Amino acid sequence: MSVEAKPLSGLRVLVPRGGTWGDIVSKALREQGAHTVIAPLVDFAHTREEEKLVEALKTLEEGGFDWMTATSSTVADVLQHHNAVIPPETKVAIVGEATAVAFRDAGYHITCTPERENSTHALLEEWPEIDTGEVLRVLTLRSDVAIPVLTQGLIERGHDVTQVLAFRTVGVPASVHIREDIESGRINAVLVASARIAEEVASQFPDIPDTTIVPCVGVNTIEAAAALGLPSEADQPSHPLYETKRALIETVESVIEQSDMLD
Repeated sequence: MSVEAKPLSGLRVLVPRGGTWGDIVSKALREQGAHTVIAPLVDFAHTREEEKLVEALKTLEEGGFDWMTATSSTVADVLQHHNAVIPPETKVAIVGEATAVAFRDAGYHITCTPERENSTHALLEEWPEIDTGEVLRVLTLRSDVAIPVLTQGLIERGHDVTQVLAFRTVGVPASVHIREDIESGRINAVLVASARIAEEVASQFPDIPDTTIVPCVGVNTIEAAAALGLPSEADQPSHPLYETKRALIETVESVIEQSDMLD
C-alpha cells in the first residue's frame, strides 16, 4: 500500500500518553500514514492503598497467589518500582499488547493472554482455569479509575480475589508549544483514550478548532467527552471526517484494550 493510499496519510495526531502505551499507539498510527506527537496529558502517581499494595506484593513473592492479573502496562512499572518478585509457580494473566510488552521488558513471565481480541471479556471467556470449579487465589492490580471488569468477573465465579489499586492517574499540563499547535490547527487530531484524558483535553484546550478531529475510544470516554462539550462533528457518517475518525479509533482499538485506557 502506498503512503498516499493509507487512511491516515498526512494526519498529525496528538497521542496523550507516553511510555509503552504511547509507543505502541504511535507505531500503529504511523503504519496507517499518520504523523504522531506524543504529549502525555496524564501520568501516574503512588496509590492511596500503598500499604495494601506492599502487603499484597509480599504475599505474591511468598507464593500466596495462584494467579495475578494486569490490564495496564503501568502495572509492570509499579512492580519494578517495588522490586516485586513473581514466583514461577504464580501464573500471570494479562490483557493488551502494551501490557504484554511492558511485562516482557521488565522480565516478568506471562501465562495467559486472550487470542481472539485485546479484551478483558475475551480473557474471561478464554481462561479455562477459572471455570473448573476450583477456587483460585488471584491478585488483581489496576488503576484507581479503571472499571473492575476482570475483578468482578473472577469474584462472580467464586474465586478468592485480592484487588488493589496499584496506581493513581493524575493530569499533566501540556507545553506551550503543544497548546499553540492545537489552537492553530497544526495538530489535526487529538486522541482521547479515557474519561480522565477527556477532562484534561477539555480543560487545557478550550479553543480546539472546528476542523480538528477528536476521536474518543470507548463508551465511557465518549460519554465523558459529550458531557464536557468536546467536539463531535465527525460522529455522523455523512460528515466528511467520519471515515478518518473511524480509522483513528479502529487503529487504536486494534492494539490497546479499553481496560488499559484508564477507565
